[in-house]
Amino acid sequence: MECNFCRKDKDATDFYASNRTKCKECVREGVKANRIRKADYYREYDRSRGSRQPKEYLATYRESYPAKHKAHNIVNNALRDGHITKEPCEVCGSEFSHAHHDDYFKPLCVRWLCAAHHQQWHAENGEAANGSATIEEFNIAVYGLKAG
Repeated sequence: MECNFCRKDKDATDFYASNRTKCKECVREGVKANRIRKADYYREYDRSRGSRQPKEYLATYRESYPAKHKAHNIVNNALRDGHITKEPCEVCGSEFSHAHHDDYFKPLCVRWLCAAHHQQWHAENGEAANGSATIEEFNIAVYGLKAG
């Protein structure tokens, strides 16, 4: 098959099933060039869709899992303040990693996993310990504080 863009004769596997006129390499180059040409548009588009959840969902999540929320905040504050540093995924070395808690009562004891290995960890091990603890249980376990 011939690519209508680069005019090279290529194997059928070098074309996407949905686009038999332009080879995969030319499609990728076109997408990349388009994103550069319309950088401001795509920057705003990416921000708007992002990985952010709706505010209502976040409020419900924080109310349902206060220990998780508190542990996440402790890690984020420690990262911001330089007390801990983000590390690559401990399995594959990817720089796109995030903190994973094995036990939410140990908020600064985290392992660094990329999204794929984080998902795999949970598939093999289930939910981390103490994820559904109340804020009172968290405060007692972590700080030794009792309510009242």
